[in-house]
Amino acid sequence: MQALRNYETAFNALGDPTRRAIFEKLAKGPLSVVHIAEGLTVSRPAVSQHLKVLREAKLISMAQQGTRSIYRIEQEGIRAMRDYLDQFWDEALHRFKQLAEQTEHQKQTK
Repeated sequence: MQALRNYETAFNALGDPTRRAIFEKLAKGPLSVVHIAEGLTVSRPAVSQHLKVLREAKLISMAQQGTRSIYRIEQEGIRAMRDYLDQFWDEALHRFKQLAEQTEHQKQTK
C-alpha cells in the first residue's frame, strides 16, 4: 500500500468531527489535555487517541511544561493542505486570466 502524502494524512485526520473540534479549540491557543477534553462528549483516553492522530498528521505538536502536556497548532500539516489546495486556486486564476485576456482581445478586434 502506498504511503499517504502529508496533505492526505492531514485531511483524513480532520475528517473526524471530534478531531476537528479539538483542532478548532487549539486554534484559539495552546491547551492541556484537561482543557481540550472540557465540553467534548468523549472520554479523556479517547481525546488522547485523537491527539495522537492529529500529531501524526503534523497538525498539532506537544510540549512538556512540568508535568503537563501542552498541545498547540503545528504549521507543517496546515501548510501541506494549503499547498495542495493552492494548486487548484492557481489553476483557476490562470484560467480566469486567459479568459479575461481573450475577452479583451475580442473587444479590441471588433
